[in-house]
Amino acid sequence: MSFADFISLGPLITLFTAVVISMLLIAIKRNHRITYAFSLLAYLMALTAIIPAALYIPHTVPPLLVVDEFSLFNTGLVLTSGFIILLLSYNYFEEREERKEEYYLLLPLATTGALVLVVSRHFMSLFLGLEILSISLYGLIAYLRARERSDEAGIKYLILAALSSAFLLFGMALVYAFTGHMDFPGIGAALRQAGYIPVTVLAGFGMMLIGIGFKLGVVPFHMWAPDIYEGAPLPVSAFIATISKGGMLVVLIRFYVDIHGNDYSMIWWMLAIVAVASMFAGNWLALTQQNIKRILAYSSIAHMGYILVAFLSGVQTGLEAISFYLVAYFITSIGAFGVLIVMSSSVQDAETLDDYRGMFWRYPWVATVFTAMLLSLAGIPLTAGFIGKFYIVMAGVNGHMWFLLFMLVINSVIGLYYYIRIIAMMFKAPATGEVTYIKPSLPVAGNITLMLLTLVLIGLGVYPTAMMQLIQQMMKMIV
Repeated sequence: MSFADFISLGPLITLFTAVVISMLLIAIKRNHRITYAFSLLAYLMALTAIIPAALYIPHTVPPLLVVDEFSLFNTGLVLTSGFIILLLSYNYFEEREERKEEYYLLLPLATTGALVLVVSRHFMSLFLGLEILSISLYGLIAYLRARERSDEAGIKYLILAALSSAFLLFGMALVYAFTGHMDFPGIGAALRQAGYIPVTVLAGFGMMLIGIGFKLGVVPFHMWAPDIYEGAPLPVSAFIATISKGGMLVVLIRFYVDIHGNDYSMIWWMLAIVAVASMFAGNWLALTQQNIKRILAYSSIAHMGYILVAFLSGVQTGLEAISFYLVAYFITSIGAFGVLIVMSSSVQDAETLDDYRGMFWRYPWVATVFTAMLLSLAGIPLTAGFIGKFYIVMAGVNGHMWFLLFMLVINSVIGLYYYIRIIAMMFKAPATGEVTYIKPSLPVAGNITLMLLTLVLIGLGVYPTAMMQLIQQMMKMIV
């Protein structure tokens, strides 16, 4: 490995090295606070490593990896999100688990898998990153050993993730059999030279869609999501909703652009059907739920459908809209799960609608934060979620996708109902003598984190220009 390779992959190498050091620290002496502090430091060092890496872009590590502005932007997004989730994790695991330290091995290792996906441009690096991410999640989902739902969720994810990986690997083999390439640009060049997509490659793409669709949680590969969100520890659910899906979406964008996916109508229609089905299934199923974890799970399915609308637009503004929407979605989802984390006790997670009845009258600040996050998910003005959805609509208009935009508008109206239902429950005054869930004290770190997330959420909703200019600049490197 050359010096330029080492510096360009600095964030990834830094975080992986920190995992090894953390393992040694735990072997020497178990101490939750020290392991937690070192993990926070590791994320900060990995974020700092982005600065020297930016001096060498664009840089390739042939044939597996590419580091450019698109990669570094999403690397920063993944690392920042991981850092915030880690901040929210300390009190949660301190109250629940006797052996807490291994969590701080698995979470950075899963983040490393997502970083590998972000810089991948080859089937082998894609599969390697996916497996690092998935294997870490097996342990993270089932981490709370005393909770039966956690074990059940871990086993479900293990079986389904292994099955989807098998489909993904077989699909890659079929594509390689025809094109003779496993790097994304090589596959794109081979297909353009052929001038059509043969049945073998189309079948391969279909099988790959199963593996990728499972990780994104889109219809019809979404059935795992509500059970996993409900059974996993809350910080892990936040990780799955954001970093896990975001890493896979980034590598999908690079693959789709490199093979010129919009040139092939069959691929476009496959993804369009998935997008419409995800929007309707996610929103309609969320309407029937009483558990907020499950509501957020179905909501995430619908949001993946919204993102696919911009993805299919075939214009540069579509890719820019996806990047902004990912930023807004990461902030909003982590903030929503953060509220659930700070409101949960050592006995139970605050996850049902009744747990939040009259919360505004007991914890007005937290209720205000949760309201802002839910309104952003609904796409209400003055929030980052509204700006993200606006950019997606503009991308759809530029791509003349009127039917998909009509579906998006209808589903945004449907989704508004279940977000408002949660908000109405929080502002509902408790009846006289009614027993409501009350947490004795709220963690200071959690409150500060939620405050910062809310400020960023509103800041991007009021002034998105600076973020959008940064995104437009990085998109020149991939389009």
